[in-house]
Amino acid sequence: MTLFSKKEIISQFAQHLSDTGSPEVQVALLTSRINYLTEHFKNHGKDFHSRHGLLKMVSKRRRLIKYLNKLDFNRYKKLIHELGLRK
Repeated sequence: MTLFSKKEIISQFAQHLSDTGSPEVQVALLTSRINYLTEHFKNHGKDFHSRHGLLKMVSKRRRLIKYLNKLDFNRYKKLIHELGLRK
């Protein structure tokens, strides 16, 4: 993930101008990194150290999504729809 793509993701999901830590931004950044690592494992199947990091990221994303669901269901639905995580 390049710095430009990271800034683009932050600007797309930010709640206000200086927002970098809202659950929406964190989930979007984690999703981007998870997608990158998923592609990485298609060519590097024995990279178990990165796989461990991937599992930690998936768990953290799941916890953030669960938190956002409890906090504000409408924001949760909007995020899930924009990222295409569930049907």
